[in-house]
Amino acid sequence: MVTQTAENFDTPDSTEATTASVLIIDDEPIAIKNLSYVLNREGYKVTTRSTGTGGFKALEDQVFDVVITDLKMEKVDGMGILKKAQEVDPDLPVILLTGHGSYDSVVKAMKMGAYHYLSKPYQLDDIREIVKNALELVSLKRENKRLKSRITDEPAGVQILSQDPHILSLVDTMRQIAPSDCNAIISGENGTGRELAARFIHANSPRHKQPFTVVNCSALQEEILSSELFGYPDSSHGLLADTAGGTLFLDEIDQLSPGLQVKLLRAIQEKTIQSPNSKQNIPINVRFLAATNQDLEQAVSEGRFREDLFYRLNIIHIHLPPLTERTEDIALLAYYFLKKHSRLMDKVIDDFEPEVIEALNQYHFPGNIRELENLIERAVVLATGNTITLTQLPSDLTDHSLSVMRFNKNRLPTLDEQEIEYIKWVLDKCGGNRTRAAAILGIDRVSLWRKIKKNNL
Repeated sequence: MVTQTAENFDTPDSTEATTASVLIIDDEPIAIKNLSYVLNREGYKVTTRSTGTGGFKALEDQVFDVVITDLKMEKVDGMGILKKAQEVDPDLPVILLTGHGSYDSVVKAMKMGAYHYLSKPYQLDDIREIVKNALELVSLKRENKRLKSRITDEPAGVQILSQDPHILSLVDTMRQIAPSDCNAIISGENGTGRELAARFIHANSPRHKQPFTVVNCSALQEEILSSELFGYPDSSHGLLADTAGGTLFLDEIDQLSPGLQVKLLRAIQEKTIQSPNSKQNIPINVRFLAATNQDLEQAVSEGRFREDLFYRLNIIHIHLPPLTERTEDIALLAYYFLKKHSRLMDKVIDDFEPEVIEALNQYHFPGNIRELENLIERAVVLATGNTITLTQLPSDLTDHSLSVMRFNKNRLPTLDEQEIEYIKWVLDKCGGNRTRAAAILGIDRVSLWRKIKKNNL
């Protein structure tokens, strides 16, 4: 408990204190006493001042996360405290305590950027909830600023942005293998950045000044792809020869035909290819990086992919997780794409409303990082100010609620019926990807398969 003995009423930290600090300014001792007791019990570091002048000086001398101030005080009132708080930290939330007849002042304060107001007498439970929400908001804003600063400081070149420990470990692995000539397989869902990972390895290797050639193994017919790789009859060189000293990135390697698998295996083993115009062998100097969104080991066991080719490529295996497994990176990547597309469109857009980041963090991103970039690009196109708002996001992304489905006018659905509809909804949102759907549903893939089979979905 706190008694009024001087201008300063700093309360001790509770045993469960957090780093969050609250400044309370009020000229009524009982108000300071009650607010201090309640917020100290919540684990906050509480500092109190009994005059506006004292609160003004406290803002100059200390750093706070939330300010609670009475509106009507002598010399320096709540409006003066609000102005000072905004000078110190534009994101610092200020909660005003108002008496009767203060409506015009409250309206003015809210227009100036006050976070919230409470009319006296107020409920202490309301204070708890408002302070909690204010702390969440200021934490989000400060984290967003930190991410913006990090993006600004990122060096040019091939970047893999992350603060996720698993991704950072993968980046370390890629840096370790980059100087060698070992081949590697990069696996992961579409949109997780498989090509970016390959470019990162190439950029950090001694081959970085030589070509980085991309081949999509599913985009061309077998005969055309063979000619592209090994050369056309009227030309002595294909991509394998033209990528001399560089890196050949074979995307969707699982789609390679059996015949081309044999030719590629021979090229990797012998480091030569046969000229299409003669039987002469042409030496090749290429590093092979292959990518897939499939389980290649399963493809080998089912006879769809050559085991010997798999082991030639799979010296190192790098698996990129979906974006839903690295949610710490969503805001970081969003700011990166915001900066990128604002610059490309010659727009000055430098921030998101906090609600936008919250909505992005709650979304499941079936298209992974590629989908996130598309969403940010769309938002930049639609933006009319310098901040992205919820109105620039698709409605299905901001609507996370699932309504109860009524199957007829006379009854609500059973729990089993609701489960079936939810499973169908999740599968649809995941584009039919059962592994992803099972992860979202919190069950294993076999259990999901049984439910699909049982309900004939």
